[in-house]
Amino acid sequence: MTHAAYARQDSTALPLHLLDRGGYAAWRAAQPDAVAAWLDAQAFDASPGTAVLLPGADGIAGAALGVGDRLDPCAYAHGPGMLPDAAWIPADDALPPAELAALQLGWGLGSYRFDRYKSGGRAPARLRLAELDAEALDVLDACMRVRDWVNTPTQDMGPADLEAIARELADAHGAQLEVFAGQALLDRNFPAIHAVGRASHREPRLIALRWGFDGGEAGARPHVAIVGKGVCFDTGGLDIKPADGMRNMKKDMGGAAHALALAGLVMARRLPLRLTLLVPAVENAIGPDAFRPGEVIATRKGVSVEIDNTDAEGRVILCDALAYAAEQKPDLVLDFATLTGAARVALGPDLPALFANDDALAEAWLAAGRDTRDPLWRMPLWRPYLRYLTSNVADLANAGSRMAGAVTAALYLERFLPEGLPWAHLDTYAWNDGSRPGRPAGGEAMGLRSAYAMLKARAGL
Repeated sequence: MTHAAYARQDSTALPLHLLDRGGYAAWRAAQPDAVAAWLDAQAFDASPGTAVLLPGADGIAGAALGVGDRLDPCAYAHGPGMLPDAAWIPADDALPPAELAALQLGWGLGSYRFDRYKSGGRAPARLRLAELDAEALDVLDACMRVRDWVNTPTQDMGPADLEAIARELADAHGAQLEVFAGQALLDRNFPAIHAVGRASHREPRLIALRWGFDGGEAGARPHVAIVGKGVCFDTGGLDIKPADGMRNMKKDMGGAAHALALAGLVMARRLPLRLTLLVPAVENAIGPDAFRPGEVIATRKGVSVEIDNTDAEGRVILCDALAYAAEQKPDLVLDFATLTGAARVALGPDLPALFANDDALAEAWLAAGRDTRDPLWRMPLWRPYLRYLTSNVADLANAGSRMAGAVTAALYLERFLPEGLPWAHLDTYAWNDGSRPGRPAGGEAMGLRSAYAMLKARAGL
């Protein structure tokens, strides 16, 4: 899937100069007069996101790419689209390993195309490196999977399809998979997941994958539970969304896509961890059996929930999954969810909102985001706002106010975890509204690379 971005070792490649504005003047001064005059005529100054072809006696002699932050993969992502379809090799053969890894990853991100339903288009330029970094390839594959899964329309990405993805991962990495679907959700005490998904013709389910529990040293490895919201389509339920709000709701399984891809990456890199992956997978449909505003539903934890709004369904399925995750006695819990529009209003589309009940865990994830240039922003678990989730007939309401919507959603989830268990919740958009280099319109991995880096550090690597 991702290797098409890179040229074979035996291919003829043109030199690619990776320049920033600070070093451009010295590099230009070292060029022949004709090349310097050409650069001036093109008004090239190595600004980030720019490129220029270099003339030679027989045509193109190479190219220069303007980059900014050399450790940001997206600093290089304009190259595949701006340069001709050819093989390109860095002119500097002594780039630091971290820059090479960022270049490799960024080239792959910039080469991405979702072609399941539409083929054609201009072929991206290919990058030739002396050696491809295996970890960067695995990270790229994980990002591409998130994009592909989120971009896939609901007819091909329902609850059973998420199960098939998890099964493929389990088979590939020797993990154990267990699925509770339909009536089994009620039999095994996952009533909230069942309530949200019961109106659809496609059975709701909880997908549970376990890995790393075998072997004599397994007990010494940290145990991480990863939970992902898998609402494969969200009509809003009986509190139906307007047309523009429903248009892109195929992406409401973006949290599940992140969780599945992160679990796959952890297993592919064989991190010394024990892993529990949980994906509650449903379609929030409208039908005779749809759950209704005003209903009081049971949850696995025994907390009764009054449904104030059927369009606040993600937290309802997550609460059963989080309660089950806590029963597994993990050392920490991470959840990913395309949970609230309020998070986008607060932080915009580029910054996932991070909530955590543990300062050390939050800072570890934030630091990993800074290091990997995969940013996120911490938001407060302001517990006085629990008053907005008060119900007169149940222990908790699933919504209730337009105030602090992302905060109250996170507070709702926290109610289903035991005190003292480190937990972080990422309210991620999982989507690009428009195209930028390395960030094509459509599904996007946001917070995935930083989460992996954080878990890698936690595993002592």
